[in-house]
Amino acid sequence: MSHPKKSYSRREFLAGVGLLAIGTSLQLKGGAEISEIRKKEPIIDIHQHIHYHERTDEQMLAHQRAMGVTTTFLLPSGRPVNSPSTHEGISNGLQAEAGGNAECYLFAKEHRKEFLFGACAVPDLPDAIYEIEKYLKLGAVIIGELKFGVECDSPQMQNIYQLAQTYNVPVLMHWQYEMYNYGFERFYKMLEKYPKVNFIGHAQTWWANIDKNHMDQSILYPKGPVTPGGITDRYLSAYPNMYGDLSAGSGLKALTRDEDHAKSFLERHQDKLVYGSDCEDPSGLASKGCTGALDIAEVRKLVSNKQIERKLLYENAKKLFRL
Repeated sequence: MSHPKKSYSRREFLAGVGLLAIGTSLQLKGGAEISEIRKKEPIIDIHQHIHYHERTDEQMLAHQRAMGVTTTFLLPSGRPVNSPSTHEGISNGLQAEAGGNAECYLFAKEHRKEFLFGACAVPDLPDAIYEIEKYLKLGAVIIGELKFGVECDSPQMQNIYQLAQTYNVPVLMHWQYEMYNYGFERFYKMLEKYPKVNFIGHAQTWWANIDKNHMDQSILYPKGPVTPGGITDRYLSAYPNMYGDLSAGSGLKALTRDEDHAKSFLERHQDKLVYGSDCEDPSGLASKGCTGALDIAEVRKLVSNKQIERKLLYENAKKLFRL
């Protein structure tokens, strides 16, 4: 059924234009207000990668800004090499095609107001310590992401911990059962041996072990209710130098699988957890499935007050990294 076109008087037309102008003004004002809120409530993202699965530099920059992140740490990979610790090359590029030390350093140098950089090397290469120290001297604020098939307490890894102690920078470790950083259950020995080194736990095995009843370590993404008191929970409670990185699907799933537990977990460890994104998508939007943006939204949903939210998204990282 067709409808006749409606004609408008000059007065109605001008009134409509006026409303359109007012509406546009409100949108601009709202955008400005959102911008001001972001300035007042900065977010530090301690875990992002350059060239993550072929994402362009421009996409990564837009991604971080879309999430409202004001300071981003770029975590490099070690140089490509076929060795047991890289599973004969499978783990090169952090198994994500992530860029290396030089790429992170150069990008951060070009975007000083928004980006910082880390230092990384394949631990069992002869020049690993030299490579990491080179970038620490250039201003790297963290060692990591350490994502290699090595024993967590091996001599090579302990050399890295000693270097972190010398330069007073945290170490970020990717824990994944039988794949990266073997020996999670005995890592407390390293926490005790290097009390001046701040360690940041991340990834599947780290987050699976918030649950006291997590027995089958081959299950990397467990589901269902969580019983407090798992290895991760104990590490965070018992060791002042142990911190947790909320990033990636593993961090997000840990918050969403049992939200009642997550609320108490975030409150209990409100001074020991830092926000990271570690997501590869180009959008930075929760509506498009960006896990980094969804993580921020979940934190804001779960925490009991604004003070805890600010700690998790900004203040803890600012204090830990002396920014």
